[in-house]
Amino acid sequence: MKPGRLAPLIGPGVALGLWSLGGAVVFLSVLGPRGAALRQAVFQALEATWMVMFLWWLGAAVLLGWLAQRARHRLIVAPQRLLGAMRIAAADETMDSVPDIAHTPETQALAQEIDRLLGQRRALASYMARLVADASRSVAEQRDQLAALMTELDHAVVVCNREGRILLYNGRMRALARRISGRGGGDSAGAELIGLGRSIHALIDKAALDHALDRVEARIARGADGSAAAAQFVTASDAGHLLRASVAPVRRTDFAEMGGEADDSDGSDPEALTGFLLMLDDITQDHERQTRRDRALQDMYERSRAAVANMQAALDMLEYPDLGAADHDRFLSVIRDEVAAMHARLLADEEAAAQDIGSRWPLHDMLGTDLLAAAVRRLAATAGAPITTQPMAQDLWLRIDSFGLIGALDHLARRILALHPDPVLWLRLTPAGPRAHLDLGWVADGPELDPRDYSALPDEPMAQPVAGALSVREVVDRHGGEIWLERERDSFGGSGGGRFFRLLLLRATADTAPPESAIGSRPEFYDFGLFAAGHASADDDRKLSELAFTVFDCEMTGLDPAGGDEIIQIGALRIVNTRILRGETIDQLVDPQRSIPEAGIAIHHITPQMVRGQPAIAEVLPVFHRFAADSVLVGHNIAFDMRFLKLKEAATGLRFDHPLLDTLLLSSVLHPAEDSHSLEAVAARLGVEIGARHTALGDAIATAEVFVRMIPLLARQGIETLGQARAASDRSQFARLRY
Repeated sequence: MKPGRLAPLIGPGVALGLWSLGGAVVFLSVLGPRGAALRQAVFQALEATWMVMFLWWLGAAVLLGWLAQRARHRLIVAPQRLLGAMRIAAADETMDSVPDIAHTPETQALAQEIDRLLGQRRALASYMARLVADASRSVAEQRDQLAALMTELDHAVVVCNREGRILLYNGRMRALARRISGRGGGDSAGAELIGLGRSIHALIDKAALDHALDRVEARIARGADGSAAAAQFVTASDAGHLLRASVAPVRRTDFAEMGGEADDSDGSDPEALTGFLLMLDDITQDHERQTRRDRALQDMYERSRAAVANMQAALDMLEYPDLGAADHDRFLSVIRDEVAAMHARLLADEEAAAQDIGSRWPLHDMLGTDLLAAAVRRLAATAGAPITTQPMAQDLWLRIDSFGLIGALDHLARRILALHPDPVLWLRLTPAGPRAHLDLGWVADGPELDPRDYSALPDEPMAQPVAGALSVREVVDRHGGEIWLERERDSFGGSGGGRFFRLLLLRATADTAPPESAIGSRPEFYDFGLFAAGHASADDDRKLSELAFTVFDCEMTGLDPAGGDEIIQIGALRIVNTRILRGETIDQLVDPQRSIPEAGIAIHHITPQMVRGQPAIAEVLPVFHRFAADSVLVGHNIAFDMRFLKLKEAATGLRFDHPLLDTLLLSSVLHPAEDSHSLEAVAARLGVEIGARHTALGDAIATAEVFVRMIPLLARQGIETLGQARAASDRSQFARLRY
């Protein structure tokens, strides 16, 4: 039992005993020398009745202790609990009554009046919220539209303030960070590189970005606007990925249009650069393809030069009039062998060359049935009659430019209609190994034209060029394919065979990569408040509401880190501007490289099979360290988790010297009269629902919810800064616990 709870029970008895003893001493001392006989009589009486006197004292002590405990409960505990409940209710505008706690009759009426006032406050707050919502709905819609637009873009996009702190990013940027993090495609891959409030310099070389921003500002100073002020550059990431970046300015007027407050009361230029928009493309594969293409061309040149030299020498020898028949055949054989070798080399390089040619023009994956459906609609409108198609035996995915390809088919159909009065047009798509055949055929009455009249159609200029291509063959070349004319020997669609153009196209490569996991709802990817707020370092004089926090929790094999227990799971998420960023998390299993006790499995449900093949702690801790950079570490009973991390500092070379805050200690500061400060008890007091208990990320999320609700409660007690929160935590009785 705590000393504060024990004193009201034994204090009155001790005081009564001391009072009685003191009274006896005073009484006996005033008798003087003449009272010796009386003192002797008193001692004799006490000796005979001491048990009765002790029982009387014990009964009186118990009675007084019970009365003191009742008085403490009425006068101290109940008011303290009511005060704590009032502070919670005052910080949460959605509450219309104080939490259900044990009231005394004296505080029950006060609690009822508080409930009435809270109900009135909630009604007023609801009314004001409706007014504010009506006034700000337009701004909110604009922000959400901007966020939605950014999310759906095909490019990786991030918006930063002038210092390079991220205030908006889209899902493509998060996927890019995962890809270049060098840690595979796990859910938490790249989480340490991209996030609200983080520095973009973790992804992009600072010197290259600063140089680009200097060019942007110089162009703005010369009067450039919009895209004319943008700058481009190419840089490499730490993992070796080649990135192409485009930087566009964000000025005060742009910021206001985004929904922020463009405050120019300080006399600053409203057109001044307050941030920038950065678009990134990973061009590593494009660069590798270009390098391969250049190397292949160089190799082809070297090989062809030798082959041409051999053939030229053979041809020169064939010109000698006195050359024998055997030598004549031998030199002809040399020419044939060299031609065959060159042809074989060209066939071997055909597939790679086709891929490289296709990469020069932007292509996309499309299902073959969708392509046929779109082509049929276009050609039917052109011909004014239905188009016959053949059912496909299987689904085919093609790598194509559908707009250009359908435009080329439409041109061929128009030319066929011009050559024949009423032809029946048909389409067919069939697989051909790694490629596919797209056939456009026709059946027409009357005399058949010379095949050369048809063969010239792909090379003649199109009446309406498609995306810059002047002929059908140029469109096909963009796909790395071929086009030729064939005769259809079987009937098609109930008509005669006729002729058809066959287009050889590339099939799309099957994507075996796992789908990207959900990374949070869209609004968590932007915070325009960071435009003005910038980024606060974790200094003691900074307000808690200004800081970035990393809330984390660990699951271990046991409770004795010094005895060999290891971490088997780390869960973490970030808080920026008092907002919990559920899309920026780490949820990583760890191979402890030792057994997991059965008693622990019953609690955290992590089995040896689940951690087998997972990264070791030496791989995970550097990622977590970068994830928590420039932030305050927060946990519940954080000293226990930090003990495990500290023991790994020597092996990993990392120092976890971040400022620390413990929600257990803060709870004891906020609610000193409460009996329990476990995570479950604290969450229940603050109205937080715990989801996946005893999972690292589940406990971290619950701790984050608790901590966010504690910040206004701490402010009401004058604890606003990080230093004040740490000092208050140090005064807690639980701060003396050591692990």
